Amino acid sequence: MEEDWKKKLTKEQYRVLREKGTEAPFTGKLLNNKEKGAYVCAGCGAHLFDSDVKFDSGTGWPSFYDAKKGAVKFVEDRSHGLRKEVVCAKCGGHLGHVFDDAPQTPTGNRFCINSCALDFRKKNK
Repeated sequence: MEEDWKKKLTKEQYRVLREKGTEAPFTGKLLNNKEKGAYVCAGCGAHLFDSDVKFDSGTGWPSFYDAKKGAVKFVEDRSHGLRKEVVCAKCGGHLGHVFDDAPQTPTGNRFCINSCALDFRKKNK
């Protein structure tokens, strides 16, 4: 199965999605994307986030204040203190982490997501 992932994903996507890596801040292709549409898992294509819940957190990664219902799962991560890892509910790919430090959002949450773990599907007009 991992060989299939290595064939499907770029090296950076594999490092992030399958090995729980993190891309460098302010480098992701979707960080400044302002188009309307859907953010999907780069591994399996599952619809994870809508563009209307994306916001600029200033952290260097695409940030969202909510995920599609049932699209992600949370895993306890103790690698850097206690954090909540966000994984794709369909394929288990590592997406990033969620923090409760965004009082400016309706949920108070900041899903800090690696851009390379996502693909974007533009909304049809």
